[in-house]
Amino acid sequence: MILTIHPQDPQQRLIYKAAQILTEGGVILFPSDTKYDLGCDPFNKRAVEKLYRMVNADKKKLFSVICTDFHELSKYARINNFAYKIMHKRLPGPYTFILNGTRILPKITLSKRKTIGIRMPDHKIVLELGKEYKGPILSAALPWNNHKDGDLDLWEVEKSMGHEIDLIIDGGTIHPSDSSIIELIDDQINVLREGAGDISWCL
Repeated sequence: MILTIHPQDPQQRLIYKAAQILTEGGVILFPSDTKYDLGCDPFNKRAVEKLYRMVNADKKKLFSVICTDFHELSKYARINNFAYKIMHKRLPGPYTFILNGTRILPKITLSKRKTIGIRMPDHKIVLELGKEYKGPILSAALPWNNHKDGDLDLWEVEKSMGHEIDLIIDGGTIHPSDSSIIELIDDQINVLREGAGDISWCL
């Protein structure tokens, strides 16, 4: 099923419908500020295992957790003053920040070092979805590439993976890119990947 949601003025009834699918353990495809990603409830074991199967990933591959505000973010990651000052200036935005995770997160979402990737995308649909859902969204990159001129054909995604994806949110054209991955551990800044987010402030 494909729901077309306005990227600048998301229809609340459709956001509610998408949130219900997450609550019921479904996997959705949604737009962010970098690309279309798959997502589910990180606390639903069956949904998480399904997400791993869908992207052909083993348990060593970590996904990101999407949060909508810093109050929520602080539940899942340990944010000291050093990290907060950096993140507050750049979120929402196209960054994945690696932080120490809290015990509330399922072990499957954490690295061996107990770290987690945190995202707060600058995109109204996913931010409104997170607020309505009232929880974090475990996010993974789509494992299937049918980009034409850099854009994703959502109808082709439905034909190929519609039997596995419970909902596809059409939020318009997104020219895909990667987020910049910044590790903020022990008051150190470590750039793990340069992407859409400016990293000149790290250098």
